[in-house]
Amino acid sequence: MKTVKQLVLICALSLGLVPAQGQKNEYAIIPAPLQLKAQSGQFQFTGDFVGVFFDGVDAASEQALRILAFRLRDAAGIHLGPVANAQKAAIVCVRNTKLTNPEAYKLTVAKNKITIEASDAAGFFYAAQTLRQLLPVEIESATVQTGVKWTVPCCQINDAPQYSYRGMHLDVARHFASKEEVMRYIDQLALLKINTFHWHLTEDQGWRIEIKKYPKLTSIGAWRYRTLDGAYVSVPNRKWKMEKHGGFYTQDEIKEVVAYAAARHINVLPEIEMPGHAVAALAAYPELSCSGGPFEVEGLWGVFNDIYCTREETFAFLQDILDEVVPLFPYSYVHIGGDEAPKTRWKRCAACQQRMADEGLHDEHELQSYFIRRMGNYLATKGKKIIGWDEILEGGLAEGATVMSWRGTEGGIAAAKMGHDVIMTPNGYMYLDQYQSEEKDKEPCAIGGYLPIEKVYNYNPLPSELTAEQNKHIIGVQGNVWTEYMLNEDIRQFRIFPRIDAVAENGWLPQSKKNYPDFKRRLQQMTKRYDIMGIKYSQAFISNPMVEKK
Repeated sequence: MKTVKQLVLICALSLGLVPAQGQKNEYAIIPAPLQLKAQSGQFQFTGDFVGVFFDGVDAASEQALRILAFRLRDAAGIHLGPVANAQKAAIVCVRNTKLTNPEAYKLTVAKNKITIEASDAAGFFYAAQTLRQLLPVEIESATVQTGVKWTVPCCQINDAPQYSYRGMHLDVARHFASKEEVMRYIDQLALLKINTFHWHLTEDQGWRIEIKKYPKLTSIGAWRYRTLDGAYVSVPNRKWKMEKHGGFYTQDEIKEVVAYAAARHINVLPEIEMPGHAVAALAAYPELSCSGGPFEVEGLWGVFNDIYCTREETFAFLQDILDEVVPLFPYSYVHIGGDEAPKTRWKRCAACQQRMADEGLHDEHELQSYFIRRMGNYLATKGKKIIGWDEILEGGLAEGATVMSWRGTEGGIAAAKMGHDVIMTPNGYMYLDQYQSEEKDKEPCAIGGYLPIEKVYNYNPLPSELTAEQNKHIIGVQGNVWTEYMLNEDIRQFRIFPRIDAVAENGWLPQSKKNYPDFKRRLQQMTKRYDIMGIKYSQAFISNPMVEKK
């Protein structure tokens, strides 16, 4: 009978993630490649110049190696540069049109040459990120490191992602993150081959994007003057920080971030919340509410009864906003929220009740569906499709809408059965605002719950309730970062890392290829990179007991 250690080794060998007996090479790549054949020997970068030959590769694909070039320059003092023929090159990049997935690549590391094959710039970029992870961890240093052998273990990799949408979210409304922090976050997504950044820009607690036609959205809506201090508790026991908090991004800053992400093959998905989570906007323009206000930007977390009214003035206002938002974000989707919108005000509002009568709507859930459909139709005139949280199913789903299933998986299952695309982000598996350790008193205050990294990793995005054909509508997964209790970048990093690594591998590998024990081994090496990068990650994955799956 084999021991647990032997079984783990057999599983890892079957994935090609450890070398055969007698070899010293190690392969600590996250997300793990689809196929990796370990080989003996190593390629070594020598000298201060490395020639790269591009065979049939367009300019965008040539640029895909830029980040790797920056790392080699900064950490190793090695400069990548084009050469005229393959014989003089240490790295050869070849366009391979047989790779039909634009994110697929092949990477061959031999003792005398590295060859990268891809059909698109994204594939070349991901190959470069894999190569970066195969280099010594010192490659992440900001200064030239001496005494390091810049070697890459020989191997053959044939790789492509399971899902076309691999996302990470960041809520900058509850606690604002600077443009520089957002760009650092994008760098971290790129290393892990995450291809979508969901930027949650508006909330009850703050409006974070400049809208030139409505300047009060940022002069008033971007700032609050009190914030809940500590855990959410009932009145009168709440404590408050009585200080100004907020900020926003100018449109020029938005463009800068979007371009930065695009260079790293990351789409930026903006979220403009409607019809709920709108108190910050209503504080600036109270006439768009059902009651008329007055309101203040919220310093408390939760769900609030005051949402956008359904009068024509509201739709004109939101269309004006989208007219300014759409040109800033080239991605084909806009997230319109749609979640946690109480109907209390609508039930008592004469204008909303008249809207229901005029449109033949039976209840307020259908009124919300009307609201979402109307905004979706407007975005369609701009060439955009909508994504919404799973509440947009209530009252009828807008044509062509993609559903983010967050309240468990039921919404995603229902949407897929209806033929709609789905992004799985259930709060029991993908909400990174929960505690990572059972020893909660040793962590900063969190929203609650306990989500160890192994639970994130072992989540299967494909529900057993769906047929193989219906499962084709599950286009990806996403990790969510809600910042009610993440006051600064250090705490945000502590919550995100290293669970983001599990999200990344969940989005890249099919369930049959996932292997938690081997992932945990590779994660030990990845955290050495995080140490050099100055990322303040949780170490709960080291001490938490491993969850074995039978």
